[in-house]
Amino acid sequence: MDPEVTSLAQSAGTTLVTLMAADAWQRTRDGFTQLWRRMQPERAETVAAELEAGREDVLAAVAAHDQETLDELRLQWQRSVRRLIVARPAAVEELRRLLDELDPGGSVPRQITQHATASGQARVYQAGRDQHIAER
Repeated sequence: MDPEVTSLAQSAGTTLVTLMAADAWQRTRDGFTQLWRRMQPERAETVAAELEAGREDVLAAVAAHDQETLDELRLQWQRSVRRLIVARPAAVEELRRLLDELDPGGSVPRQITQHATASGQARVYQAGRDQHIAER
């Protein structure tokens, strides 16, 4: 996968989910729906419905301080955007313009955060072999 496409999709997913809980929601929804209308008109209505449902999920997650759900929603939208721009490379420039319009100052953090937990036990998978490692 092209790193530029991956980075753009990550940025779009993060920006979209962040703006779902902001005052700019209407403009954000309209912009993303129009993008799909131009690039994949057959999916535009489905995406519009997914945006509305996603916003409800984001608002509930924000109210509950549920970071895990917010992270899942970001990943969901990153995958959707990545599929769109892989299928329709012309969407790249339009998506960049849309993100610049929605967040001109770059105030939405455009980074991906990963969380890890150490258990003291681990498995190493190498070339189809499974090896158990215990912490000493």
